Amino acid sequence: MREINAYEISNAVKNLCIKACYQLPRDVLDAFSSLKKTEKSSSAKIILDDLIKNALIAQEGEIPLCQDTGLAIIFAEVGQDIHIKGNFEEAIHEGVRQGYQEGFLRKSVVSDPLFDRINTKDNTPAIIHTKLVSGNTIKLRMAPKGAGSENKSIVKMLIPADGINGVKDLVLNTVKNAGPNSCPPMVIGIGIGGSMELAAINAKKACMRDITTKNPNPRYADFEEELLTLINKTGIGPQGLGGTSTAIKVHIEWSPTHIAMLPVAVNINCHSARHAEIIL
Repeated sequence: MREINAYEISNAVKNLCIKACYQLPRDVLDAFSSLKKTEKSSSAKIILDDLIKNALIAQEGEIPLCQDTGLAIIFAEVGQDIHIKGNFEEAIHEGVRQGYQEGFLRKSVVSDPLFDRINTKDNTPAIIHTKLVSGNTIKLRMAPKGAGSENKSIVKMLIPADGINGVKDLVLNTVKNAGPNSCPPMVIGIGIGGSMELAAINAKKACMRDITTKNPNPRYADFEEELLTLINKTGIGPQGLGGTSTAIKVHIEWSPTHIAMLPVAVNINCHSARHAEIIL
């Protein structure tokens, strides 16, 4: 049985928070360059250039990519053969606290969502999704999720009769409703199946996937590409100013579901598809 101290987890989370907010992943930067080659609008190409410049300035200057450094979303895969000395979730919260303070990242969390809405002043608590897996390591994937894109996300309980066309309509309507408000070109995460809450979690997980990945199931991989093509035909374009680059990528995560249900969640990420990962 391998043992790990909670402070090691806190330190790792702290560094992930700062890295994710300062450094746009290479796969996203490469995607911007690829979009420039196919983009038909000259003004959209200029915007894509500006997004690349912004990312490079943030990385070199060690400053946030965007002023909205978001909610701290953590997906954790914890090996069954590891013993954590201390409280796992408190260690993650402490890491977020340290990261957002030391990294001079905007604190955006309020303690009560409806009445008081008082800022916690350290961006805690984090939102944690934990899965037990085999092995003796801990994999942590962190994504800062801003409000501009999150506010345009949706969960809808379709019925089986709605089928593929129902999913297409929901995705396209969600993207069109988001328009410029989610700072396109977007990354679209889609969760299909499971229950209401599992569809939403799958959509979030899909949003956090690397740009270069595709669903391992060929039918869902083809559906990802079909939806991407349809989205880029909407004409919304980078920053909503027109063009053929409305989305960078569409990712789908799916789960088995009830015979009478077809839950679908669409989680939108802005062009700054921030994420960072570490294995402890």
